[in-house]
Amino acid sequence: KKPPIPIPAKFLNPKMPADLRRGLAATPKALKQWKDITPIARRDWILWLNTAKQQKTRVTRIKKACDMLSSGKKRVCCFGGLNWLVKNGQI
Repeated sequence: KKPPIPIPAKFLNPKMPADLRRGLAATPKALKQWKDITPIARRDWILWLNTAKQQKTRVTRIKKACDMLSSGKKRVCCFGGLNWLVKNGQI
C-alpha cells in the first residue's frame, strides 16, 4: 500500500483570492450563498478558481461562480475537489 500523499496547507485551507472577494461583493445573492455554504465547499470553489492556468479563464470562472452561487448552487459543478487534484497529480 502506498503512503498517503502529503497535501500542502495552501490546498487544505486556501485564502480567499481578492478577485473572488470583489466578485462576490458585487453580487449580493452570491455573497449570501457563499456565507451559507460549508468550509469544504468554499475550499473547492477557491481551488477550482486557482487551478485556472490563464487569467482569462480565471475571470470567466469568477463570473460563473457568482452566477452558480446566485442560482443557489452550493458546490462547484465541474470540479472533483481536493481528491481529484491529488489523484491527477496536480499537487
